[in-house]
Amino acid sequence: MSELDAKTDHILDAALPLFVRHGFRKTSMADIARAAGISRASLYLSFNSKEDLFRAGSTRAHARTMRDVEAVLSGDGDVFGRIETAMAVFQRELIAPFAGSADAIELFDVNMALAKDITLAARARLVALLAQALSDAETAGMINLGSLQARPADVAGVIVAAIDGIKHAEGADPKFAEDMQLFMRLLRAAIS
Repeated sequence: MSELDAKTDHILDAALPLFVRHGFRKTSMADIARAAGISRASLYLSFNSKEDLFRAGSTRAHARTMRDVEAVLSGDGDVFGRIETAMAVFQRELIAPFAGSADAIELFDVNMALAKDITLAARARLVALLAQALSDAETAGMINLGSLQARPADVAGVIVAAIDGIKHAEGADPKFAEDMQLFMRLLRAAIS
Protein backbone atom coordinates (compact mmCIF):
# COMPACT_ATOMS: atom_id res chain seq x y z
CA MET A 1 0.00 0.00 0.00
CA SER A 2 1.37 3.40 -0.94
CA GLU A 3 1.80 6.20 1.58
CA LEU A 4 -1.03 8.11 -0.13
CA ASP A 5 -3.36 5.08 0.11
CA ALA A 6 -2.45 4.62 3.78
CA LYS A 7 -3.18 8.30 4.48
CA THR A 8 -6.51 8.09 2.63
CA ASP A 9 -7.49 4.94 4.56
CA HIS A 10 -6.49 6.61 7.84
CA ILE A 11 -8.69 9.63 7.08
CA LEU A 12 -11.65 7.48 5.99
CA ASP A 13 -11.25 5.32 9.11
CA ALA A 14 -11.32 8.46 11.27
CA ALA A 15 -14.35 9.92 9.47
CA LEU A 16 -16.70 6.92 9.68
CA PRO A 17 -17.25 7.00 13.47
CA LEU A 18 -17.87 10.75 13.28
CA PHE A 19 -20.52 10.34 10.60
CA VAL A 20 -22.14 7.56 12.63
CA ARG A 21 -22.06 9.58 15.86
CA HIS A 22 -22.98 13.03 14.52
CA GLY A 23 -24.51 12.49 11.08
CA PHE A 24 -23.26 13.96 7.84
CA ARG A 25 -24.48 17.54 8.25
CA LYS A 26 -23.10 17.98 11.78
CA THR A 27 -19.68 16.52 10.99
CA SER A 28 -17.21 19.13 9.77
CA MET A 29 -13.94 18.77 7.93
CA ALA A 30 -12.28 20.23 11.06
CA ASP A 31 -13.80 17.40 13.12
CA ILE A 32 -12.47 14.83 10.64
CA ALA A 33 -8.99 16.40 10.58
CA ARG A 34 -8.89 16.41 14.38
CA ALA A 35 -10.01 12.76 14.56
CA ALA A 36 -7.38 11.80 11.97
CA GLY A 37 -4.69 13.73 13.81
CA ILE A 38 -3.87 15.89 10.81
CA SER A 39 -4.28 19.56 9.93
CA ARG A 40 -7.27 20.80 7.97
CA ALA A 41 -4.85 21.85 5.22
CA SER A 42 -3.53 18.30 5.02
CA LEU A 43 -7.07 16.96 4.92
CA TYR A 44 -7.94 19.30 2.05
CA LEU A 45 -4.89 18.03 0.14
CA SER A 46 -6.54 14.59 0.18
CA PHE A 47 -10.19 15.58 -0.22
CA ASN A 48 -11.67 18.74 -1.72
CA SER A 49 -14.80 18.53 0.39
CA LYS A 50 -16.73 16.51 2.92
CA GLU A 51 -18.84 15.25 0.02
CA ASP A 52 -15.74 13.95 -1.79
CA LEU A 53 -14.58 12.27 1.39
CA PHE A 54 -17.95 10.61 1.97
CA ARG A 55 -18.06 9.40 -1.64
CA ALA A 56 -14.54 7.97 -1.29
CA GLY A 57 -15.64 6.16 1.86
CA SER A 58 -18.64 4.73 0.04
CA THR A 59 -16.46 3.64 -2.88
CA ARG A 60 -14.03 1.89 -0.55
CA ALA A 61 -16.76 0.21 1.53
CA HIS A 62 -18.64 -1.06 -1.52
CA ALA A 63 -15.46 -2.37 -3.20
CA ARG A 64 -14.32 -4.21 -0.05
CA THR A 65 -17.75 -5.65 0.57
CA MET A 66 -18.21 -6.88 -2.97
CA ARG A 67 -14.82 -8.63 -2.84
CA ASP A 68 -15.90 -10.36 0.38
CA VAL A 69 -19.31 -11.29 -1.06
CA GLU A 70 -17.71 -12.70 -4.20
CA ALA A 71 -15.31 -14.79 -2.13
CA VAL A 72 -18.18 -16.27 -0.11
CA LEU A 73 -20.32 -17.04 -3.15
CA SER A 74 -17.47 -18.65 -5.07
CA GLY A 75 -16.59 -20.87 -2.12
CA ASP A 76 -17.65 -24.43 -1.44
CA GLY A 77 -20.75 -25.71 0.27
CA ASP A 78 -24.47 -25.49 0.05
CA VAL A 79 -25.69 -22.65 -2.20
CA PHE A 80 -28.24 -21.53 0.40
CA GLY A 81 -25.62 -21.31 3.11
CA ARG A 82 -23.31 -19.35 0.80
CA ILE A 83 -26.12 -16.96 -0.16
CA GLU A 84 -27.11 -16.46 3.47
CA THR A 85 -23.49 -15.81 4.46
CA ALA A 86 -22.97 -13.45 1.51
CA MET A 87 -26.06 -11.45 2.43
CA ALA A 88 -24.94 -11.31 6.06
CA VAL A 89 -21.56 -9.97 4.89
CA PHE A 90 -23.32 -7.37 2.73
CA GLN A 91 -25.50 -6.29 5.66
CA ARG A 92 -22.67 -6.28 8.21
CA GLU A 93 -20.22 -4.34 6.06
CA LEU A 94 -22.48 -1.82 4.30
CA ILE A 95 -25.64 -1.42 6.32
CA ALA A 96 -24.83 -2.12 9.96
CA PRO A 97 -22.16 0.60 10.34
CA PHE A 98 -24.77 3.29 9.67
CA ALA A 99 -27.94 1.51 10.77
CA GLY A 100 -27.11 1.91 14.46
CA SER A 101 -26.72 5.68 14.12
CA ALA A 102 -29.38 8.08 15.32
CA ASP A 103 -28.80 9.72 11.93
CA ALA A 104 -29.08 6.50 9.89
CA ILE A 105 -31.79 7.83 7.57
CA GLU A 106 -29.76 10.94 6.83
CA LEU A 107 -26.62 8.86 6.18
CA PHE A 108 -28.42 6.48 3.81
CA ASP A 109 -30.01 9.47 2.03
CA VAL A 110 -26.63 11.22 1.72
CA ASN A 111 -25.13 8.03 0.34
CA MET A 112 -27.83 7.88 -2.33
CA ALA A 113 -27.33 11.56 -3.13
CA LEU A 114 -23.54 11.44 -3.33
CA ALA A 115 -22.80 7.84 -4.32
CA LYS A 116 -25.94 6.49 -5.97
CA ASP A 117 -23.95 5.21 -8.94
CA ILE A 118 -21.60 3.29 -6.65
CA THR A 119 -24.46 1.85 -4.62
CA LEU A 120 -26.47 0.81 -7.68
CA ALA A 121 -23.41 -0.74 -9.34
CA ALA A 122 -22.73 -2.78 -6.19
CA ARG A 123 -26.35 -3.87 -6.07
CA ALA A 124 -26.23 -4.93 -9.74
CA ARG A 125 -22.98 -6.82 -9.06
CA LEU A 126 -24.62 -8.52 -6.05
CA VAL A 127 -27.57 -9.63 -8.19
CA ALA A 128 -25.17 -10.93 -10.86
CA LEU A 129 -23.09 -12.86 -8.31
CA LEU A 130 -26.21 -14.39 -6.74
CA ALA A 131 -27.58 -15.27 -10.18
CA GLN A 132 -24.32 -17.02 -11.06
CA ALA A 133 -24.36 -19.01 -7.80
CA LEU A 134 -27.98 -20.03 -8.45
CA SER A 135 -27.25 -20.92 -12.07
CA ASP A 136 -24.27 -23.05 -11.06
CA ALA A 137 -26.38 -24.80 -8.40
CA GLU A 138 -29.13 -25.47 -10.93
CA THR A 139 -26.62 -26.85 -13.46
CA ALA A 140 -25.25 -29.14 -10.73
CA GLY A 141 -28.78 -30.36 -9.98
CA MET A 142 -28.77 -28.91 -6.46
CA ILE A 143 -31.81 -26.70 -7.06
CA ASN A 144 -34.70 -26.54 -9.52
CA LEU A 145 -35.95 -23.15 -10.63
CA GLY A 146 -38.37 -24.71 -13.11
CA SER A 147 -41.14 -24.98 -10.53
CA LEU A 148 -40.92 -21.21 -10.04
CA GLN A 149 -40.74 -20.55 -13.77
CA ALA A 150 -37.94 -18.12 -12.99
CA ARG A 151 -34.44 -17.46 -14.25
CA PRO A 152 -31.53 -17.26 -11.78
CA ALA A 153 -31.34 -13.48 -12.30
CA ASP A 154 -35.03 -13.14 -11.39
CA VAL A 155 -34.58 -15.10 -8.16
CA ALA A 156 -31.40 -13.16 -7.36
CA GLY A 157 -33.28 -9.87 -7.79
CA VAL A 158 -36.01 -11.07 -5.44
CA ILE A 159 -33.39 -12.11 -2.85
CA VAL A 160 -31.83 -8.65 -2.91
CA ALA A 161 -35.24 -6.96 -2.78
CA ALA A 162 -36.28 -9.14 0.17
CA ILE A 163 -33.08 -8.33 2.03
CA ASP A 164 -33.68 -4.65 1.32
CA GLY A 165 -37.14 -4.99 2.84
CA ILE A 166 -35.82 -6.84 5.86
CA LYS A 167 -33.11 -4.19 6.27
CA HIS A 168 -35.65 -1.38 6.28
CA ALA A 169 -37.89 -3.25 8.71
CA GLU A 170 -35.16 -4.43 11.08
CA GLY A 171 -32.10 -2.22 10.48
CA ALA A 172 -29.15 -3.48 12.52
CA ASP A 173 -31.49 -5.27 14.91
CA PRO A 174 -30.57 -8.88 15.70
CA LYS A 175 -33.95 -9.77 14.18
CA PHE A 176 -32.35 -9.09 10.78
CA ALA A 177 -30.42 -12.37 11.02
CA GLU A 178 -33.52 -14.28 12.13
CA ASP A 179 -35.62 -12.87 9.30
CA MET A 180 -32.83 -13.55 6.81
CA GLN A 181 -32.69 -17.17 7.97
CA LEU A 182 -36.47 -17.47 7.63
CA PHE A 183 -36.30 -16.06 4.10
CA MET A 184 -33.56 -18.53 3.19
CA ARG A 185 -35.65 -21.43 4.56
CA LEU A 186 -38.56 -20.26 2.38
CA LEU A 187 -36.27 -20.06 -0.65
CA ARG A 188 -34.82 -23.49 0.08
CA ALA A 189 -38.32 -24.99 0.34
CA ALA A 190 -39.33 -23.39 -2.95
CA ILE A 191 -36.39 -24.47 -5.10
CA SER A 192 -34.78 -27.53 -3.50
